[in-house]
Amino acid sequence: MSRIVIVDYSCGNIDSVQSAVNYHGQKSIITRDFEIIRNAEKIILPGQGSFKTGIKNLKKYGLFDLLKTKTLEDKVPILGICLGMQIFATYGFEEGKEYGLNLIPGKVDKLTTAELKLPHIGWNQIKKKREDALLQNIKDETDFYFVHSFSFICDDENDILTTTKYQNTFVSGVCRKNIFGLQFHPEKSLAPGLQIIKNFINI
Repeated sequence: MSRIVIVDYSCGNIDSVQSAVNYHGQKSIITRDFEIIRNAEKIILPGQGSFKTGIKNLKKYGLFDLLKTKTLEDKVPILGICLGMQIFATYGFEEGKEYGLNLIPGKVDKLTTAELKLPHIGWNQIKKKREDALLQNIKDETDFYFVHSFSFICDDENDILTTTKYQNTFVSGVCRKNIFGLQFHPEKSLAPGLQIIKNFINI
C-alpha cells in the first residue's frame, strides 16, 4: 500500500508535486490505477487546464466516483492543487457548465479583474481566514505562486481557508474536514510550499 498517491488524470505536469513529497523522505506514486488509488492512505490531486477537461478525464479513467467514495465515505485526506482544488466544487463554468466532484459545495467562475490581465500569474500573498493543520508554521500574508484565470466561490464561508487579492479578493484555499484545496502551487512556492506539503503529509 502506497501511503500517498498522486493522481495522474492527464492534466498538467505533476512530477514537481512528487518531488516536493519526496523532499520530505515520503514515498509516493503517480498513478491512475484504480486499485492503487482505492488503497491510498492520502491522495493529492494536482492539475492544470480546464475544469471540463479535468472532469472528463477523471470519468474516462474511472476515477470520478472513486475519489468521492475515498473522501466522503472513507474520509481519506485529499489535497487538491490548482485545477485539482477547483474540481472539488459542485460545478464550474469554464468551457460551459460542468458538474464537479461536489466535495465542497460551490462554483468555479472566471476571476473578475477589469483592470488586471488574466491569467493571474506570479507570486501573491495569502490571508488566513482561520488556523488549520495545513497552515502550520505558515505566517499570514506569505507569498505563494499562482497560475489561474478561474476561482472557487464557496457556498459556505466556513469552508474558506485562505483568500488572496488580485484587484478583487478570491478564495485561494479551502478546507472541509479531510478535504483540502489550494489555488496556488505549493510545489512551485519554495520553502513555504514545501512546508505545506510537509503539513499535509503529517495530517
